[in-house]
Amino acid sequence: MPPWIFRAILMFWGVYAALILGQSVAVRLQSLLIMLLISLFLSLALEPAVNALERRGMRRGLATGLLLLALTLLTVVFLAAIGALLAKQITSLVERAPDYVAKLEERANKSFGSKIDTQAIRDKITSTDGPFKSIASSIVGWSTTLLSGIFQLLGVALFTFYMVAEGPKMRRVLCARLQPGMQERVLEAWDVAMDKTGGYIYSRALLAFFSALAHWCVMLVLHVPYSLALALWVGLVSQFLPVVGTYLAGALPILVALADHPSRALWLLGFVVLYQQFENYVLLPRITARTMELHAAVAFGAAIAGGAVLGPVGAILALPLAASIQSFLTMYGQRHELVDSPLTKDHDRLIRPFRRKSPPSS
Repeated sequence: MPPWIFRAILMFWGVYAALILGQSVAVRLQSLLIMLLISLFLSLALEPAVNALERRGMRRGLATGLLLLALTLLTVVFLAAIGALLAKQITSLVERAPDYVAKLEERANKSFGSKIDTQAIRDKITSTDGPFKSIASSIVGWSTTLLSGIFQLLGVALFTFYMVAEGPKMRRVLCARLQPGMQERVLEAWDVAMDKTGGYIYSRALLAFFSALAHWCVMLVLHVPYSLALALWVGLVSQFLPVVGTYLAGALPILVALADHPSRALWLLGFVVLYQQFENYVLLPRITARTMELHAAVAFGAAIAGGAVLGPVGAILALPLAASIQSFLTMYGQRHELVDSPLTKDHDRLIRPFRRKSPPSS
Protein backbone atom coordinates (compact mmCIF):
# COMPACT_ATOMS: atom_id res chain seq x y z
CA MET A 1 0.00 0.00 0.00
CA PRO A 2 1.43 3.45 -0.92
CA PRO A 3 2.59 5.48 2.10
CA TRP A 4 0.28 8.43 1.28
CA ILE A 5 -2.94 6.38 1.54
CA PHE A 6 -3.19 6.70 5.31
CA ARG A 7 -2.70 10.49 5.17
CA ALA A 8 -5.29 10.80 2.39
CA ILE A 9 -7.84 8.83 4.43
CA LEU A 10 -7.23 11.00 7.49
CA MET A 11 -7.51 14.17 5.38
CA PHE A 12 -10.78 12.98 3.79
CA TRP A 13 -12.47 12.22 7.09
CA GLY A 14 -11.04 15.37 8.67
CA VAL A 15 -12.54 17.53 5.90
CA TYR A 16 -15.83 15.64 6.14
CA ALA A 17 -16.00 16.20 9.92
CA ALA A 18 -15.15 19.88 9.45
CA LEU A 19 -17.96 20.27 6.90
CA ILE A 20 -20.49 18.60 9.19
CA LEU A 21 -19.39 20.76 12.11
CA GLY A 22 -19.48 23.92 9.97
CA GLN A 23 -22.98 23.11 8.75
CA SER A 24 -24.19 22.57 12.30
CA VAL A 25 -22.65 25.84 13.48
CA ALA A 26 -24.06 27.74 10.47
CA VAL A 27 -27.58 26.44 11.19
CA ARG A 28 -27.35 27.47 14.83
CA LEU A 29 -25.94 30.89 13.93
CA GLN A 30 -28.25 31.49 10.98
CA SER A 31 -29.97 34.52 12.51
CA LEU A 32 -26.63 36.08 13.46
CA LEU A 33 -25.21 35.52 9.97
CA ILE A 34 -28.29 37.09 8.37
CA MET A 35 -27.98 40.09 10.70
CA LEU A 36 -24.30 40.48 9.74
CA LEU A 37 -25.17 40.25 6.04
CA ILE A 38 -27.86 42.91 6.35
CA SER A 39 -25.49 45.10 8.33
CA LEU A 40 -22.80 44.74 5.65
CA PHE A 41 -25.12 45.94 2.88
CA LEU A 42 -26.45 48.77 5.02
CA SER A 43 -22.91 49.85 5.82
CA LEU A 44 -22.02 49.84 2.10
CA ALA A 45 -25.07 51.99 1.41
CA LEU A 46 -24.53 54.45 4.29
CA GLU A 47 -20.78 54.91 4.08
CA PRO A 48 -20.79 57.30 1.07
CA ALA A 49 -23.15 59.63 2.94
CA VAL A 50 -21.06 59.34 6.12
CA ASN A 51 -17.91 60.13 4.14
CA ALA A 52 -19.60 63.22 2.68
CA LEU A 53 -20.62 64.45 6.15
CA GLU A 54 -17.13 63.72 7.46
CA ARG A 55 -15.60 65.86 4.70
CA ARG A 56 -17.84 68.71 5.87
CA GLY A 57 -16.31 68.56 9.34
CA MET A 58 -18.70 66.26 11.22
CA ARG A 59 -17.24 63.45 13.31
CA ARG A 60 -17.63 60.03 11.77
CA GLY A 61 -19.37 58.48 14.76
CA LEU A 62 -21.88 61.34 15.02
CA ALA A 63 -22.64 61.23 11.29
CA THR A 64 -23.21 57.48 11.43
CA GLY A 65 -25.49 57.80 14.44
CA LEU A 66 -27.61 60.53 12.82
CA LEU A 67 -28.07 58.58 9.59
CA LEU A 68 -28.98 55.39 11.47
CA LEU A 69 -31.43 57.33 13.64
CA ALA A 70 -33.14 58.79 10.56
CA LEU A 71 -33.31 55.36 8.91
CA THR A 72 -34.74 53.80 12.09
CA LEU A 73 -37.40 56.51 12.41
CA LEU A 74 -38.48 56.03 8.79
CA THR A 75 -38.73 52.27 9.32
CA VAL A 76 -40.77 52.67 12.51
CA VAL A 77 -43.15 55.16 10.86
CA PHE A 78 -43.70 52.86 7.89
CA LEU A 79 -44.30 49.76 10.03
CA ALA A 80 -46.60 51.69 12.38
CA ALA A 81 -48.63 53.07 9.49
CA ILE A 82 -48.99 49.69 7.77
CA GLY A 83 -49.77 48.00 11.12
CA ALA A 84 -52.48 50.55 11.89
CA LEU A 85 -53.94 50.02 8.43
CA LEU A 86 -54.05 46.25 8.84
CA ALA A 87 -55.55 46.50 12.33
CA LYS A 88 -58.31 48.84 11.15
CA GLN A 89 -59.03 46.74 8.09
CA ILE A 90 -59.28 43.53 10.15
CA THR A 91 -61.51 45.23 12.71
CA SER A 92 -63.75 46.58 9.95
CA LEU A 93 -63.92 43.15 8.33
CA VAL A 94 -64.92 41.52 11.61
CA GLU A 95 -67.62 44.13 12.24
CA ARG A 96 -69.08 43.99 8.73
CA ALA A 97 -68.83 40.21 8.23
CA PRO A 98 -72.50 39.58 9.25
CA ASP A 99 -73.68 42.31 6.84
CA TYR A 100 -71.65 40.80 4.01
CA VAL A 101 -73.17 37.37 4.66
CA ALA A 102 -76.69 38.87 4.76
CA LYS A 103 -76.15 40.64 1.40
CA LEU A 104 -74.88 37.43 -0.17
CA GLU A 105 -77.94 35.61 1.15
CA GLU A 106 -80.30 38.24 -0.27
CA ARG A 107 -78.64 38.24 -3.70
CA ALA A 108 -78.57 34.44 -3.91
CA ASN A 109 -82.23 34.08 -2.94
CA LYS A 110 -83.31 36.82 -5.35
CA SER A 111 -81.20 35.58 -8.28
CA PHE A 112 -81.76 31.83 -8.00
CA GLY A 113 -85.07 31.67 -6.15
CA SER A 114 -83.49 29.71 -3.31
CA LYS A 115 -84.36 29.83 0.37
CA ILE A 116 -80.96 30.08 2.01
CA ASP A 117 -80.98 31.06 5.66
CA THR A 118 -77.65 32.33 6.99
CA GLN A 119 -78.87 33.42 10.40
CA ALA A 120 -77.02 30.54 12.05
CA ILE A 121 -73.79 31.57 10.29
CA ARG A 122 -74.23 35.20 11.39
CA ASP A 123 -74.90 34.12 14.96
CA LYS A 124 -71.75 31.99 14.86
CA ILE A 125 -69.66 34.94 13.62
CA THR A 126 -70.94 37.35 16.27
CA SER A 127 -70.71 34.84 19.11
CA THR A 128 -67.80 34.82 21.53
CA ASP A 129 -66.73 31.40 20.21
CA GLY A 130 -66.75 32.53 16.57
CA PRO A 131 -63.98 32.05 14.05
CA PHE A 132 -62.58 35.53 14.70
CA LYS A 133 -61.82 34.65 18.29
CA SER A 134 -58.51 33.18 17.11
CA ILE A 135 -57.37 36.69 16.16
CA ALA A 136 -57.51 37.79 19.77
CA SER A 137 -55.94 34.59 21.02
CA SER A 138 -52.95 35.01 18.73
CA ILE A 139 -52.02 38.43 20.10
CA VAL A 140 -49.50 36.81 22.46
CA GLY A 141 -47.77 35.13 19.54
CA TRP A 142 -47.71 38.37 17.56
CA SER A 143 -46.24 40.20 20.55
CA THR A 144 -43.44 37.65 20.86
CA THR A 145 -42.65 37.94 17.16
CA LEU A 146 -42.65 41.72 17.41
CA LEU A 147 -40.23 41.70 20.33
CA SER A 148 -37.94 39.31 18.48
CA GLY A 149 -38.04 41.56 15.40
CA ILE A 150 -37.21 44.64 17.49
CA PHE A 151 -34.24 42.82 19.05
CA GLN A 152 -32.94 41.83 15.61
CA LEU A 153 -33.34 45.39 14.31
CA LEU A 154 -31.35 46.71 17.26
CA GLY A 155 -28.65 44.15 16.57
CA VAL A 156 -28.52 45.12 12.88
CA ALA A 157 -28.31 48.80 13.84
CA LEU A 158 -25.45 48.13 16.26
CA PHE A 159 -23.44 46.06 13.76
CA THR A 160 -24.06 48.65 11.03
CA PHE A 161 -22.89 51.45 13.30
CA TYR A 162 -19.59 49.75 14.04
CA MET A 163 -19.04 48.73 10.40
CA VAL A 164 -19.52 52.31 9.20
CA ALA A 165 -17.91 54.23 12.08
CA GLU A 166 -14.90 51.90 12.20
CA GLY A 167 -14.80 51.23 8.44
CA PRO A 168 -11.37 52.72 7.73
CA LYS A 169 -9.85 50.98 10.75
CA MET A 170 -11.41 47.65 9.75
CA ARG A 171 -10.00 47.98 6.22
CA ARG A 172 -6.54 48.85 7.59
CA VAL A 173 -6.53 45.71 9.72
CA LEU A 174 -7.65 43.61 6.75
CA CYS A 175 -5.18 45.06 4.26
CA ALA A 176 -2.25 44.79 6.69
CA ARG A 177 -2.39 41.01 6.17
CA LEU A 178 -2.22 41.22 2.35
CA GLN A 179 0.42 41.93 -0.28
CA PRO A 180 0.43 45.48 -1.77
CA GLY A 181 -1.01 44.30 -5.09
CA MET A 182 -3.78 42.36 -3.37
CA GLN A 183 -4.49 45.38 -1.14
CA GLU A 184 -5.18 47.53 -4.21
CA ARG A 185 -7.56 44.95 -5.68
CA VAL A 186 -9.42 44.51 -2.39
CA LEU A 187 -9.81 48.26 -1.84
CA GLU A 188 -10.90 48.78 -5.44
CA ALA A 189 -13.51 46.03 -5.15
CA TRP A 190 -14.71 47.51 -1.85
CA ASP A 191 -15.02 50.94 -3.43
CA VAL A 192 -17.01 49.56 -6.39
CA ALA A 193 -19.35 47.62 -4.10
CA MET A 194 -19.86 50.69 -1.90
CA ASP A 195 -20.49 52.98 -4.87
CA LYS A 196 -22.93 50.68 -6.66
CA THR A 197 -24.79 49.55 -3.54
CA GLY A 198 -25.18 53.10 -2.27
CA GLY A 199 -26.12 54.46 -5.68
CA TYR A 200 -28.70 51.74 -6.28
CA ILE A 201 -30.35 52.15 -2.89
CA TYR A 202 -30.32 55.98 -3.02
CA SER A 203 -31.84 56.03 -6.51
CA ARG A 204 -34.55 53.59 -5.44
CA ALA A 205 -35.24 55.58 -2.27
CA LEU A 206 -35.65 58.77 -4.33
CA LEU A 207 -38.01 57.03 -6.75
CA ALA A 208 -39.96 55.64 -3.78
CA PHE A 209 -40.29 59.16 -2.34
CA PHE A 210 -41.69 60.59 -5.58
CA SER A 211 -44.03 57.64 -6.01
CA ALA A 212 -45.35 57.86 -2.45
CA LEU A 213 -45.83 61.64 -2.70
CA ALA A 214 -47.72 61.44 -6.01
CA HIS A 215 -50.00 58.60 -4.91
CA TRP A 216 -50.66 60.28 -1.56
CA CYS A 217 -51.83 63.49 -3.27
CA VAL A 218 -54.11 61.57 -5.63
CA MET A 219 -55.59 59.44 -2.86
CA LEU A 220 -56.25 62.57 -0.80
CA VAL A 221 -58.14 64.07 -3.75
CA LEU A 222 -60.12 60.85 -4.24
CA HIS A 223 -60.78 60.59 -0.46
CA VAL A 224 -59.32 57.08 -0.26
CA PRO A 225 -59.06 56.02 3.41
CA TYR A 226 -55.65 55.43 4.99
CA SER A 227 -54.01 57.42 2.18
CA LEU A 228 -50.65 57.99 3.94
CA ALA A 229 -50.11 54.33 4.82
CA LEU A 230 -51.15 53.21 1.35
CA ALA A 231 -48.86 55.78 -0.29
CA LEU A 232 -45.88 54.58 1.75
CA TRP A 233 -46.75 51.01 0.78
CA VAL A 234 -46.89 51.88 -2.93
CA GLY A 235 -43.62 53.82 -2.85
CA LEU A 236 -41.51 51.22 -1.09
CA VAL A 237 -42.94 48.01 -2.53
CA SER A 238 -42.99 49.25 -6.13
CA GLN A 239 -39.30 50.24 -6.01
CA PHE A 240 -37.65 47.55 -3.89
CA LEU A 241 -39.49 44.50 -5.27
CA PRO A 242 -38.60 43.95 -8.94
CA VAL A 243 -41.20 43.38 -11.68
CA VAL A 244 -44.08 42.14 -9.49
CA GLY A 245 -43.64 44.92 -6.92
CA THR A 246 -45.50 47.44 -9.08
CA TYR A 247 -48.58 45.23 -9.31
CA LEU A 248 -48.52 44.24 -5.64
CA ALA A 249 -48.10 47.87 -4.61
CA GLY A 250 -51.01 49.12 -6.70
CA ALA A 251 -53.36 46.26 -5.85
CA LEU A 252 -53.76 47.12 -2.15
CA PRO A 253 -54.91 50.77 -2.50
CA ILE A 254 -57.18 49.82 -5.41
CA LEU A 255 -58.87 47.15 -3.28
CA VAL A 256 -59.29 49.61 -0.40
CA ALA A 257 -60.81 52.18 -2.76
CA LEU A 258 -63.03 49.51 -4.32
CA ALA A 259 -64.45 48.60 -0.92
CA ASP A 260 -65.20 52.28 -0.29
CA HIS A 261 -66.42 53.40 -3.74
CA PRO A 262 -65.99 51.56 -7.11
CA SER A 263 -65.58 54.72 -9.22
CA ARG A 264 -62.68 55.89 -7.05
CA ALA A 265 -60.97 52.56 -7.63
CA LEU A 266 -61.21 53.07 -11.42
CA TRP A 267 -59.71 56.57 -11.17
CA LEU A 268 -56.92 55.25 -8.94
CA LEU A 269 -56.22 52.37 -11.33
CA GLY A 270 -55.87 54.83 -14.20
CA PHE A 271 -53.45 56.98 -12.22
CA VAL A 272 -51.33 53.98 -11.20
CA VAL A 273 -50.95 52.96 -14.86
CA LEU A 274 -50.16 56.50 -16.02
CA TYR A 275 -47.66 57.13 -13.24
CA GLN A 276 -45.87 53.88 -14.03
CA GLN A 277 -45.35 55.03 -17.62
CA PHE A 278 -44.21 58.47 -16.45
CA GLU A 279 -41.71 56.87 -14.06
CA ASN A 280 -40.35 54.44 -16.66
CA TYR A 281 -39.81 57.03 -19.40
CA VAL A 282 -39.14 60.30 -17.49
CA LEU A 283 -37.97 59.77 -13.89
CA LEU A 284 -36.10 56.46 -14.12
CA PRO A 285 -33.62 57.41 -16.91
CA ARG A 286 -32.71 60.70 -15.21
CA ILE A 287 -32.34 59.39 -11.65
CA THR A 288 -30.43 56.23 -12.58
CA ALA A 289 -28.20 57.98 -15.15
CA ARG A 290 -25.33 58.25 -12.63
CA THR A 291 -25.96 54.94 -10.93
CA MET A 292 -26.54 51.45 -12.27
CA GLU A 293 -29.93 50.24 -13.42
CA LEU A 294 -30.50 46.50 -13.42
CA HIS A 295 -32.26 44.80 -16.29
CA ALA A 296 -35.74 43.64 -15.26
CA ALA A 297 -34.95 39.98 -15.97
CA VAL A 298 -31.69 40.17 -13.98
CA ALA A 299 -33.44 41.83 -11.04
CA PHE A 300 -36.28 39.30 -11.10
CA GLY A 301 -33.91 36.33 -11.24
CA ALA A 302 -31.73 37.76 -8.48
CA ALA A 303 -34.77 38.31 -6.26
CA ILE A 304 -35.96 34.73 -6.79
CA ALA A 305 -32.51 33.34 -6.02
CA GLY A 306 -32.12 35.52 -2.93
CA GLY A 307 -35.59 34.59 -1.70
CA ALA A 308 -34.84 30.89 -2.15
CA VAL A 309 -31.68 31.22 -0.05
CA LEU A 310 -32.64 33.70 2.69
CA GLY A 311 -36.34 34.37 2.26
CA PRO A 312 -37.72 37.93 1.91
CA VAL A 313 -34.51 39.44 3.29
CA GLY A 314 -32.48 37.65 0.63
CA ALA A 315 -34.83 38.85 -2.12
CA ILE A 316 -34.16 42.47 -1.15
CA LEU A 317 -30.42 42.06 -0.56
CA ALA A 318 -29.99 40.26 -3.88
CA LEU A 319 -30.64 43.48 -5.83
CA PRO A 320 -27.61 45.52 -4.66
CA LEU A 321 -25.50 42.36 -4.82
CA ALA A 322 -26.53 41.83 -8.44
CA ALA A 323 -25.75 45.49 -9.18
CA SER A 324 -22.26 45.09 -7.69
CA ILE A 325 -21.61 41.87 -9.65
CA GLN A 326 -22.80 43.53 -12.85
CA SER A 327 -20.42 46.42 -12.17
CA PHE A 328 -17.49 44.03 -11.62
CA LEU A 329 -18.25 42.24 -14.90
CA THR A 330 -18.46 45.58 -16.71
CA MET A 331 -15.14 46.80 -15.30
CA TYR A 332 -13.05 43.63 -15.43
CA GLY A 333 -14.76 41.50 -18.06
CA GLN A 334 -13.13 41.29 -21.46
CA ARG A 335 -15.18 42.65 -24.38
CA HIS A 336 -14.82 41.78 -28.07
CA GLU A 337 -16.09 43.30 -31.27
CA LEU A 338 -19.45 41.90 -32.36
CA VAL A 339 -19.73 40.04 -35.64
CA ASP A 340 -22.20 41.31 -38.19
CA SER A 341 -25.41 39.31 -37.80
CA PRO A 342 -29.16 40.05 -37.94
CA LEU A 343 -29.43 38.51 -34.45
CA THR A 344 -27.25 41.25 -32.92
CA LYS A 345 -28.66 44.30 -34.71
CA ASP A 346 -30.37 47.02 -32.71
CA HIS A 347 -33.66 47.16 -34.62
CA ASP A 348 -35.02 50.00 -32.49
CA ARG A 349 -32.00 52.16 -33.41
CA LEU A 350 -32.46 51.33 -37.10
CA ILE A 351 -36.18 52.15 -37.08
CA ARG A 352 -35.95 55.28 -34.88
CA PRO A 353 -34.67 57.68 -37.65
CA PHE A 354 -37.57 56.68 -39.92
CA ARG A 355 -40.07 57.35 -37.15
CA ARG A 356 -38.80 60.91 -36.77
CA LYS A 357 -39.26 61.77 -40.45
CA SER A 358 -42.53 63.35 -41.44
CA PRO A 359 -44.60 61.48 -43.99
CA PRO A 360 -44.14 62.62 -47.61
CA SER A 361 -46.68 65.07 -48.87
CA SER A 362 -49.09 63.82 -51.48
